Amino acid sequence: MIQRTVQIFPPFERFYHWAQVVLVILMTYTGFRLYGIHEWMAYDQAVLWHTYSALLLMLLWVFAIFWHLTTGTWRHYVPTTDGLIHVMRFYSFGIFKGEDHPYRKVYWRKHNPLQSMAYLALKVLVFPLIWITGIAYLTYRLWEPAAGSGFWIEIVGNLHVLAAFGILSFIVMHLYLMTTGHSIWHHVKPMFTGYDEVELTPAEEAYLEQDEPGRIKPAG
Repeated sequence: MIQRTVQIFPPFERFYHWAQVVLVILMTYTGFRLYGIHEWMAYDQAVLWHTYSALLLMLLWVFAIFWHLTTGTWRHYVPTTDGLIHVMRFYSFGIFKGEDHPYRKVYWRKHNPLQSMAYLALKVLVFPLIWITGIAYLTYRLWEPAAGSGFWIEIVGNLHVLAAFGILSFIVMHLYLMTTGHSIWHHVKPMFTGYDEVELTPAEEAYLEQDEPGRIKPAG
């Protein structure tokens, strides 16, 4: 294996990441207003901004799903147990003892096993739940007569909030892990520049140099 500085976050992935950050922050802020946690903006305005940002986020997710499937980057989220115990042990004990992270990024596996499982759970469980319940909320007037009572809309609302807090919990953990190990900038920089240190096989390095010139950053 050869460690090289490689562009592992293409422009669209970086745009998708930061656009999602802005929209999720806006939805969290307006969602807290709708939930009654704060009153720092008008309720009607919060409904409007929450709805618009949700629609934009769903549109962004549609493009992101298409991009992941057509570029093959979905492979990064395929769960694996290879090295999982070592990573779990590191986050449970080793990180507090100053041990080195046991995982090294490789070209087709930029997420460690625990990250892959967390991202996969978000994408196949939490995100669909918040999509379905959010759309059900928006179209409530269409199916309200068939519901017969407010019981189902209450269930939809509670599931939507549960999914939202699931996403919020992931964000909090994500931010916490950025403060561990290297500096915060070390963790954030790849999502701005696209480049990070990864380990390549000789075949992968030859492929990148021949078929995707520019992906490997020249030394120095």
